[in-house]
Amino acid sequence: MDVLNQYGSGVSDDDGESSDGGATQAYAKPVVRQYNIDTAPDISGYAPSTHELTAYVGHSQREIRYNMPYEVLAQPLAGPTDSEGDFASHTRGTRGGGLAEAHAVDEVSFRQQERMFRQHGIANDPSNTSGEARMVVGSNSSNAGIANNRGLRRKAKGNSSIVNGEGAYQGPWAGYEDDTKGVAAGPSAEQLAEYEQRTAQNTDKTAGTGPGPSKAAKSKRRNAAGYDEGQAERTTFHGQAERDYQGRTYMHVPTELRQAEVPSCFAPKRMVKEWHNAHAGGVSAIRFIPDTGHLLLSSGMDGLVKIFDTHSSLALLRTYIGHSKAVRDITFAPSGTSFLSSSYDTYTKLWDVETGQCRQKFSAKGRVPYVAKFYPEDPNIFLVGQGDKKIVQWDIRANEIVQEYDQHLGAINSLTFFDSNRRFISTSDDKTMRVWEFGIPVVIKLVADPSMHSVPAVALHPSQKWLVGQSMDNRIVVYSAGERIKPHKRKEFSGHLTAGFACQPSFSPDGKFLTSGDSEGQVWCWDWQTRRVMTKWKAHEKVAICTAWHPRESSRVATCSWDGTIKYWD
Repeated sequence: MDVLNQYGSGVSDDDGESSDGGATQAYAKPVVRQYNIDTAPDISGYAPSTHELTAYVGHSQREIRYNMPYEVLAQPLAGPTDSEGDFASHTRGTRGGGLAEAHAVDEVSFRQQERMFRQHGIANDPSNTSGEARMVVGSNSSNAGIANNRGLRRKAKGNSSIVNGEGAYQGPWAGYEDDTKGVAAGPSAEQLAEYEQRTAQNTDKTAGTGPGPSKAAKSKRRNAAGYDEGQAERTTFHGQAERDYQGRTYMHVPTELRQAEVPSCFAPKRMVKEWHNAHAGGVSAIRFIPDTGHLLLSSGMDGLVKIFDTHSSLALLRTYIGHSKAVRDITFAPSGTSFLSSSYDTYTKLWDVETGQCRQKFSAKGRVPYVAKFYPEDPNIFLVGQGDKKIVQWDIRANEIVQEYDQHLGAINSLTFFDSNRRFISTSDDKTMRVWEFGIPVVIKLVADPSMHSVPAVALHPSQKWLVGQSMDNRIVVYSAGERIKPHKRKEFSGHLTAGFACQPSFSPDGKFLTSGDSEGQVWCWDWQTRRVMTKWKAHEKVAICTAWHPRESSRVATCSWDGTIKYWD
């Protein structure tokens, strides 16, 4: 209460009295407190009155944007100096902690001193330029007494009468005692075997527990033959002997198939041979060996390529193992001694037909090869149609890509040479057909139409005048293969169901018949002149993906299907 009374009874000295002469009651004024806020950080140990900020002017500075006192401008230079005491701020070797000086040393002397330091631990001091005394950098007492092999003992020259074995004559080529030159270094065979065994045991113990893929995941990446990506290619021969009593292999052409005339063909009527379970998962392509046709090459979804005898024994001869994923296409070289296999594992591999050896493998930066074709005029050149819309031209001798054709807008499906091998035609998922001059990456003819469907498979007529393509609207369309590429609208073959499947058509050697499979496993045979269906038969349980006429037999046709079987008809 005393505080309240004092608050109300305080009288200011400056206040006057009221007009009636009585003492007036005064009120206290509110007090406003002002605070000074300093946001600058506290610098301990620094007093502005006793320290002055010193400006710094660099050696390479050419302009000062503020006024500086004379004392600062006249202060002595400071900084790293070179061996002569001069400031070397302009030298490239200048660093914040010092200066890296450059010395002129010839290459021979530098390599000699470097070798000496690595071998013996000593070398001449490069800073010694007077030449009065030899200054040495480093020390190695163990090798100090050995210079130019003077501390080693020579081996005995041997007896000149002994050529081989112990005590044989060595002469001036005798080495030094305890010399390891020429002796294989590294672990021995026993140590390597022990290491591999220990590694295999550790792998079995930790399989499926570490961050890597488990055994089940790794097994999925392998094909039916157990081939895994990164392993060496191998082959398996299935016959009794690779050579007969005359030293001939299965590459030998039978005498009855050496005739040059083309037989008069007719439609097949019966099945001669069936290879059950030729490929697990289905067969993707079959090809007869050029000219003679006594061998049949096949590829499948199991990543394997197999070759069969189609003349005498009709047996499986050899299996080529070298792909970790399905093989999409195979093609023979013009000579028939080698072939190419294109797989979804991004590799195109060159194989020797007779020995089964993988000669070379090609991969274009992980692109999937869809189709491969040898250039008929040069067996060292081949084309690969890829899934990245490009056609690449490989040179086997240089093992590199020498040309690219990149005008398509979709994956490449087929490549076919025509016009005396001067030009080739390519088909793609972009529903177009493009004609190229070989070696020139410019399209000279574009075949496209709004009503046109994709043509994934193409075949050339034996007369070299016509091209047929398996269209995705259940038709086989025909194009002229002369100077002008144009469709033959009045000539087409229909009746089969192939929409969604790239069924490969084939011509008879005399060009009278055209065959093709369909999605229901049937094989259709048309007459080329009349376009009439000559015959059709149920060949497979699943889609008949490829048909191939024998080049020398009059009525023999090979068919393959996704049911894994290959059948031979006559």
